[in-house]
Amino acid sequence: MPPRPALNLDPATRAWAPAPAPAPRLLAMRGKLLPLAGLYLVQGLPYGLQSGLLPVLLRARGLSLTRVGLAKALYAPWLFKLVWAPLVDTRGSPRAWLTLSTAALGLVCGLLASHPPATAGQAGLPVTVAGLLLLLNLAAAVQDVALDMLAVRLLEPAELGPGNTVQVVAYKLGAVLAGGGLLALVPTLSWPLLFLLLAATYWLAAALTWVAPALRQLPPPLPSEHPRHTLHLGQDLLAVPGTLWTVGFVLTYKLGEQGTSALFPLLLLDCGISTPELGLWNGVGAVACSIAGSSLGGALLARRRQPLPLLKSALQFRLGGLACQTALLFHLDSPGASLAPSTVLRGAALLSLCLQHFLGGLVTTTTFTLMMRCSQLAPSALQATHYSLLATLELLGKLLMGTLAGALADSLGPCLCFFVFLALSAAPMLYLGLVPNTLA
Repeated sequence: MPPRPALNLDPATRAWAPAPAPAPRLLAMRGKLLPLAGLYLVQGLPYGLQSGLLPVLLRARGLSLTRVGLAKALYAPWLFKLVWAPLVDTRGSPRAWLTLSTAALGLVCGLLASHPPATAGQAGLPVTVAGLLLLLNLAAAVQDVALDMLAVRLLEPAELGPGNTVQVVAYKLGAVLAGGGLLALVPTLSWPLLFLLLAATYWLAAALTWVAPALRQLPPPLPSEHPRHTLHLGQDLLAVPGTLWTVGFVLTYKLGEQGTSALFPLLLLDCGISTPELGLWNGVGAVACSIAGSSLGGALLARRRQPLPLLKSALQFRLGGLACQTALLFHLDSPGASLAPSTVLRGAALLSLCLQHFLGGLVTTTTFTLMMRCSQLAPSALQATHYSLLATLELLGKLLMGTLAGALADSLGPCLCFFVFLALSAAPMLYLGLVPNTLA
């Protein structure tokens, strides 16, 4: 017996009538976004693993803080995505690259399950474990290129806002699950069981990638679209309309924000806020606010809001939030100021921390939408390489300021340093006035 159709009450006739079917375009978009969400979620797992889970496990096994910090050098493959991006662009299909790279992530996690990170008293990370973690990052970076290529080719212009919201939010959720969720299971699960769980997750994701209908329908680029092998690939990428402007923007738009997000929590710690409380606000609270900001950006873009006006407004709000943080910092530096419990100043400081992460999420989603729009102007066979160029430079700008923020604070002092961050946050607003017509 066939299912009965859903009924709606017609307000004009007061009679029951069949409910309208969901718009085919909406169903098609959902069919694209669901597999993208799952893939971006598993893509965030390696970052959360190495930024949240691994440092705690290594420190608990007796490694020095210096050696734990040096483990971040294993992120190096992410800065060299342009090396293999042309290969991903021109050989095979996005579905094949995604399936193989995701399955490779599962294989590496399975191998890591049989190699503990360190034994008590060991001087550093075992070479085998370090090599496997390097391979984990390599496979994740290849997956990132293939997934970005898929998103650029799969999403229509009207779907860029929701698509980039899915990208940012799902990636952050994956990082939180691996960094915080698995860390909570450490007392229950051993190192081998943790990595076997991750391996099973990756293999399941690889299987779903291979059978997903939306991914099977995506055709590879035509042979005539393949870029010629030339030493002028960089010139070809920079010749894409709007690229030079976008490169300048992604390198600089996060400089001030990254400086404040790196320093402000540490300054609050120096002023007397406890480590557990700061961890709650700067960890769970900040991630939740960042996801909320990203979701708001995607919702506004989905309602046909243009990225550039939205980005301009978000940058203005972000500058205002940073100005408030700077004023709080000056007040904390005055005699008699205190962050004692139940004080207004303490609440304002913690709320400003969350507000900046909320606005940062909004700015990030809008910027990634702009980056993807620029990459869609490139020839089909160059789009993944082009987007990888922009994403690598965006990461480079954030890492640069995150690394130098402490040295700036030590040399200039926190208050003067925050004035520098204010200037760096105002510069992108002026730079928006130079945007080319191709991106407007």
